[in-house]
Amino acid sequence: MMSSSHSQSQSQSLPQKCSLKIKNVNSWNPKGNMSLNSNESLVSRAKKVRDKWMEFQGIKNWEGLLDPLDDDLRREILRYGEFVDAAYKCFDFDTSSPSYATCQFPETAMLAGSGYRVTKSLHATCGVQLPSWAGQRAPEWASAQSSWIGYVAVCEHKDEIARLGRRDVVIAYRGTATCLEWLENLRVNLTSLPDDMAGHDSDRDSMVQSGFLSLYTSGTCARESLQASIRDEIEKILRKYADEPLSITVTGHSLGAALATLTAHDVAATFKHAPLVTVVSFGGPRVGNRSFRSLLEKSGTKVLRIVNSDDPITKVPGFVLNEDEASASLNRDAQKAAGVLNWLQKRVEETQWVYAEIGKELRLSSRDCPDLSNGSVATCHDLKTYLHLVDNFVSSNCPLRATAKMVLERAQ
Repeated sequence: MMSSSHSQSQSQSLPQKCSLKIKNVNSWNPKGNMSLNSNESLVSRAKKVRDKWMEFQGIKNWEGLLDPLDDDLRREILRYGEFVDAAYKCFDFDTSSPSYATCQFPETAMLAGSGYRVTKSLHATCGVQLPSWAGQRAPEWASAQSSWIGYVAVCEHKDEIARLGRRDVVIAYRGTATCLEWLENLRVNLTSLPDDMAGHDSDRDSMVQSGFLSLYTSGTCARESLQASIRDEIEKILRKYADEPLSITVTGHSLGAALATLTAHDVAATFKHAPLVTVVSFGGPRVGNRSFRSLLEKSGTKVLRIVNSDDPITKVPGFVLNEDEASASLNRDAQKAAGVLNWLQKRVEETQWVYAEIGKELRLSSRDCPDLSNGSVATCHDLKTYLHLVDNFVSSNCPLRATAKMVLERAQ
């Protein structure tokens, strides 16, 4: 999927604020200064976050929190967005650099001031390679098979743990950056989950996008798979903090959003006594079919998808059957249409192009924001755009804070 606009021109400095005016109201000051003790608004809200953290993590599927958007949940969404932003800013996009496709900074410096410590750097390996004729002509960077894609981090600051009400584990992924990752994005046909991710026999119909699964499960002699890295690190963390309340939050943008969904499912399926596993995704593409969605729901994995309705990446790959319309048609003339509809739906799903929308959706729109209404496709998909929209969203009836302010002024 398209990556955020962090590109080769990305600054070589440590993470800084996004250029859009996003209020830094959460616990992480990107300049690297711990703001937990100095931010009075955070202290006053700490009890609410601590007492409702499971609701913010989706234990009740975010009922009553999204429309209108709860301010404390907004802060948590923005906070997780900053973890994704850090993954982009740490990645070396410079194809002329010897360190291209690696992390530019030591793990100790990546999340300075966040209250979290990076415990594992993550790499994804592409299962496809350039054709031999292309590989001979392409520059070396174009055939990079493995690349740094994110990290695992654990909350270790006692004040932040107290504010959150638990020790939080974050897995954060960037979006597409390398040539071979783009090729994996184009492998849009659905494929069955491997046995160790498929669950019980009744779940063997679960299918996901081929390229995303390849990036998650592929490895080389020199580099273990992303899946193996995740399982190894989560096992260590669960063992170390077995006596503490934990949460696992997997977050990502674009391609990273798809990998976040696969990761969350794999963690929940692999570790039977895993804590609450939540996905917070930004601008993610479709990942799997209806059976895969059912598999996620059975495992208790919670997925919150932040979607910009003007972002085309959220509408691909494949297509989605409107199950409600199909059901309504069936009810109108059930005796006549039942067999035909069931047969037709089965044949369509066998094309391996029928996906399903997964999780709970927070739908935003660039068109509601004057600063973004004329933006390009790249702008609509940019992570900074998503964070800007989340920061200003009020409700579906009154999309932006500026609009809400005008309504209140007119009422006075």
